[in-house]
Amino acid sequence: MKITVKFAAVLTAAFVLYSCDSDEGLEIEDINVPDGYTLSAGTSTVFLKSTYAFDTHADWVTGKNLTRFYNGDDLYDNPLGISRSQGGLGPVYAGYSCGSCHRNAGRTEPTLWSAGGSGNYGFSSMLIYITRKNGAFFQDYGRVVHDQAIIGVKPEGKLKVTYDYQTFTFPDGEKYELAKPNYTITEWYADSISPDDLFCTVRIPLRHVGMGQIMAIDRREIEQLATKSYPEYGISGKANYIKERGKLQLGLSGNKAQHADLTVELGFSSDMGATNSRFPEEICEGQAQMAQATSAMGITYNQLDVTSEQMEDVDLYMQSLGVPARRNVNDLTVKRGEEMFYAAKCHLCHVTTLHTQPQGSVLLNGTRLPWLGGQTIHPYSDFLLHDMGSEIMGVGLNDNYVSGLARGNEWRTTPLWGVGLQHLVNGHTYFLHDGRARNFVEAIMWHGGEGEASKNLFAKMPKADRDALITFLESL
Repeated sequence: MKITVKFAAVLTAAFVLYSCDSDEGLEIEDINVPDGYTLSAGTSTVFLKSTYAFDTHADWVTGKNLTRFYNGDDLYDNPLGISRSQGGLGPVYAGYSCGSCHRNAGRTEPTLWSAGGSGNYGFSSMLIYITRKNGAFFQDYGRVVHDQAIIGVKPEGKLKVTYDYQTFTFPDGEKYELAKPNYTITEWYADSISPDDLFCTVRIPLRHVGMGQIMAIDRREIEQLATKSYPEYGISGKANYIKERGKLQLGLSGNKAQHADLTVELGFSSDMGATNSRFPEEICEGQAQMAQATSAMGITYNQLDVTSEQMEDVDLYMQSLGVPARRNVNDLTVKRGEEMFYAAKCHLCHVTTLHTQPQGSVLLNGTRLPWLGGQTIHPYSDFLLHDMGSEIMGVGLNDNYVSGLARGNEWRTTPLWGVGLQHLVNGHTYFLHDGRARNFVEAIMWHGGEGEASKNLFAKMPKADRDALITFLESL
């Protein structure tokens, strides 16, 4: 099957305005779509069903951009050094590289289940967020507990998790189980923090699918979606606005839409302890015990570990990744599952079709990617915040962590494109922000608040229809 995709005139103009070097952009006129597939992200769609489905560049990446793509890929995947001359990992960190947590640009299996909390060998594939119960940060720790450290330095703390299991029954008699996590932190590097004054929430990595499309998305479309409500289902999304780079912007990325960009600089700083132009201070600066330990090792902080140019290459790499096409779209069970997806009103939050702005996206150093402009995309998300329920009222996802305008019980609708390939790419099916859901059914049944109506509609379906809906999700 061949689908013709014509670039709009304004996008053609964008090539002229923003091609600031001799790189030859691939102007795709025709896309050959294999039978059984359908486009997910216009000209950035890739037709792969392998471990590299998330980690392959789009066809328009050529010339100098292709060189930069591979430079960014190299820095993304490879561990930073443990000394200033080697690249500046640590002194404390959560992951030793982007790829340690985002294996194959996906989500590395979290050590929450395999190790009962913090892992060994330099990574845990998760972030541990903490605040006081009044919302303030702890002076000795900031917003994240870094559970890994270079040799000779003590990690800030270690996470332990236990699970409470509860069995439920669908109306037709089939049983399912939910596992509620309980988090404790031990081995604090400084004085222990009383559990009575601690909120702790854990985030496993997001899939890096469609990052460029998210950055190029038409913000007006998202803001228009925020004006819609569906009172009969209790659904009313809201936009998150955050101040980033000195400017109030619409939040699009992150579990709570708490960022306007892909936070490459923040990732290097907070996740890996690598200083850069936006975050030139060590993440442990001001922590007396940590300063003493690193000083004893002869570590001095007088240079930036990662340059702006290197970080923009990583930004380009992430935004240039292709988005896997939907698969098995002609399968009768998949088609039935799609009907059930709509019948359960999942599409009211997991919006199927959006568009990117004509001019594409802009990287962190100002380079524009016009190839991402003027595209019809299918992320299955409205990128808005929704109340997902408070645990004091039963099953819900309130983590008591505020991000911008997002309260503890509010979460950005997770984009579903690529979700069906997660097991193939990363070998697991842990879902939701902290991986508590071990499969699609559990992920659906954890929905509360604005997701309550869809959860109940799903629960009341005959088993064959529930199974078909899951098969549809596996096709995304």
